[in-house]
Amino acid sequence: MDLSALSSTEQMQMQQIIEQKQMKDFMRLYSGLVERCFQGCVNDFTSRALTSKETQCVSYCTQKFLKHSERVGARFAEENARLMGQQPQ
Repeated sequence: MDLSALSSTEQMQMQQIIEQKQMKDFMRLYSGLVERCFQGCVNDFTSRALTSKETQCVSYCTQKFLKHSERVGARFAEENARLMGQQPQ
């Protein structure tokens, strides 16, 4: 995104908006991860501590979720680069 046409104040405001969106996206990703792994892995509420099976499940779930997110992000970046290469300048 080319912000050079904006004044320095507008550039700073736009940067803040972008940072807020990135934080919101990160929190959405994190919340989704917590919800998905908790619901899929935690079944025993008779103890405060996670069982070894639950801990292993949460670890695997977290790794899988993050790898998936990384893969989707990479594909999105590739597609975005492809589309940007097709646009007339």
